[in-house]
Amino acid sequence: MHDRSRNGRQEKTRQGQRSPADSLLDALQIDPSKHDLATAAAFRALAEEVIWLREEEARLRHRLEASEQLADRDTLCPVFNRRAFERELSREIALAARHGAPLCLVYIDLDRFKDVNDRFGHAAGDAALKQVCDILVSQVRQTDIIGRLGGDEFGVILTHAEVEDARQKAETLTGRIDRLSVSGADPDAPPVRLGASCGVVEWTGQPSADLFIAEADESMFRAKAARKTGRV
Repeated sequence: MHDRSRNGRQEKTRQGQRSPADSLLDALQIDPSKHDLATAAAFRALAEEVIWLREEEARLRHRLEASEQLADRDTLCPVFNRRAFERELSREIALAARHGAPLCLVYIDLDRFKDVNDRFGHAAGDAALKQVCDILVSQVRQTDIIGRLGGDEFGVILTHAEVEDARQKAETLTGRIDRLSVSGADPDAPPVRLGASCGVVEWTGQPSADLFIAEADESMFRAKAARKTGRV
């Protein structure tokens, strides 16, 4: 790749176009014509090498950024995985502590998701998870952060949000997910109505992302129990 890139630039120079190496030598105030042929050739070769190294650095940086994005993403849904979500939550906790801004966490667990996998297979379950992600992405702000925390569990970090606003948002998400109906290939098989139980916790000084998530998880279990007993 190095030789092809360099030869391509030399070909442009032979066609009368100034190469990036010429521009670099101009910027360094080096005029090869004022030197003997060997020295001029050495200057040009060095300039070509510098140009190639710059291009290679840009390519490597791009690949690294792409790899980091892939490492942060869930393997199925276009949201953060748990590791990246916890990192972002730790960052938001630090910002909330520094600036006194409100911060809330919504923990979402799907209802009857196991029924989808058992009756229709994992492909139908994966499709359902993607539908849930579409709902989450469409219903939160760009400044909010979504992550998949487990098989059918999601988290939403609501930045600069008071707890009442977070509860209203959780109710909206619950209502949208409750309307999801999943069917299989057999048209005679009855569909499964998904649902969602949401736990909402505001940041009140919890020192770590783990503790914050654990409290939201407990709140979710209380909400799930209430839904099962018909108290909500």
